[in-house]
Amino acid sequence: MFTGIVEELGKVISIEPAGANGEAALLTVRGPLVSSDAAHGDSICVNGVCLTVVDRGVDTFTADVMKESLDRSSLGDLTPDSPVNLERAMPAHSRLGGHIVQGHVDGTATLLSRNPGDNWDVLRFGMSPELSPYVVEKGSITVDGTSLTVSAVSAPGAEDEYFEVSLIPETLRATTLGGLAVGATVNIEVDVIAKYVERITAVSLARGQGQARVQDGAPS
Repeated sequence: MFTGIVEELGKVISIEPAGANGEAALLTVRGPLVSSDAAHGDSICVNGVCLTVVDRGVDTFTADVMKESLDRSSLGDLTPDSPVNLERAMPAHSRLGGHIVQGHVDGTATLLSRNPGDNWDVLRFGMSPELSPYVVEKGSITVDGTSLTVSAVSAPGAEDEYFEVSLIPETLRATTLGGLAVGATVNIEVDVIAKYVERITAVSLARGQGQARVQDGAPS
């Protein structure tokens, strides 16, 4: 479990094919802070993706990246020297400074525009129609591992689905989002509570319809 409060800007050392068919990857990242107490089996969030530490070096850690993570995220696009947002798993006694982040990426989004302001930048991201129902104005969203508040969202059913976030100077300084170029791909994790509500509602409706059919004498 993570909070979406980035602890450190790391740098990719290497990303190499792994597995029998080369469909997985072995990712090595330099991050002195998050590596300082990393142990084998620990979880570290890399650009929003929860990865498991399999090795540790001087100021570095190495993690396996399975095919599912490569397919769902932008980790496969990383190259040596790519900057990455890093966060260690949240200790049970700590404050939840952002929101509940699992590190289970739901998909990717594309930076459509950035509008600099006096004390913040407004970034607009294009997203898939599959993710848009979970994104609401003033709700929480995770972008490349960074907990953010949605400041605007496209109207339901809009031809081009998007959401906007407003980034304060500290976020621009402390994360990769400060240097993100238009056209860049980012990892998105929507609020897990919304997904649970959707699932519970769907199951409840399906069971209710089944019971109604039984009461009407129809096969369930």
